[in-house]
Amino acid sequence: MGKSKLYPLKFHPQLKEKVWGGSKLVSVLGKKGKGKLGESWELSGVKNNISIVSNGKLIGENLNMLIDEYGTDLLGEAVLIKYGKEFPLLFKFLDAREDLSVQLHPDDKVAKQRHNSFGKTEMWYIQQADKDARLILGFNQKMDKETYLQHLSKRAITKILHAEKVQKGDAFFIVPGTVHAIGAGVLLAEIQQTSDITYRIYDWDRPDVDGSMRELHTDLALDVISFEKSDAKLKYSVSENETTPLCTSDYFETNIVKLTKPFQKDISKIDSFMVYMCVEGTAIINGEPIKLGETLLLPACFQHIQIETEGATLLEVYVP
Repeated sequence: MGKSKLYPLKFHPQLKEKVWGGSKLVSVLGKKGKGKLGESWELSGVKNNISIVSNGKLIGENLNMLIDEYGTDLLGEAVLIKYGKEFPLLFKFLDAREDLSVQLHPDDKVAKQRHNSFGKTEMWYIQQADKDARLILGFNQKMDKETYLQHLSKRAITKILHAEKVQKGDAFFIVPGTVHAIGAGVLLAEIQQTSDITYRIYDWDRPDVDGSMRELHTDLALDVISFEKSDAKLKYSVSENETTPLCTSDYFETNIVKLTKPFQKDISKIDSFMVYMCVEGTAIINGEPIKLGETLLLPACFQHIQIETEGATLLEVYVP
């Protein structure tokens, strides 16, 4: 089976029930499920959560099987050399009906040493936000280890956290070590390294869906926490019917593409797969339909993108 067998791939969403989850993944993004749904894992190479193809001739194949079979044609030569057969990125939609835990993530070095995992660098694109919805990003004052531990021991950490109101279209880049939480009323798209390592430091004194208290990781977090001022919000200005850079990092490049008419471009110089997350409208990408709340993987062997649409906003992601 050669590269001609590859085509734009879609995968079955993996819906995750969370104590903080809500109903927007179903009511807004059209997912099929019930309960407190907090996350839809759109494209995943995380162990025990490997994505399965939902369209075309390869339906039923999982992502790891595709990487074994197609290698460079699927991932790109540079990606395969750098990451081997491990898919390097994880794509999600999240619905926070309640506040997520206050948390942070380790970098590559610590994650490798402790968990034999990638670190977790991530970014968020806000798709919808209720009135006064906010994110927690870092601290609201100059912070040091002693002051942090004092507030933590008194269960008063919320007094020193920085809250930032958000609205549709806001985007944020979260580096490892940044204390953060997605606030109640936020629906967002998340792009991150392939990692499920989270250090929770405060969980609002609430039980999990099974009634037990979720584990905190205050000691693990202390080695990687950043007390520097957070500068997570991304600054950008969208130009319609063009590719607008949104986020640049060592792990992923993210563009926003807001279209009102058909669009095409040459991607032959990008040695990586491309992933499109539809955050508004509908489109047809190289012959494959995509609508709000869906995600599509364009294999690296494609050198040209043709998008048919009358109105769509897409997040375009690849490995630099």
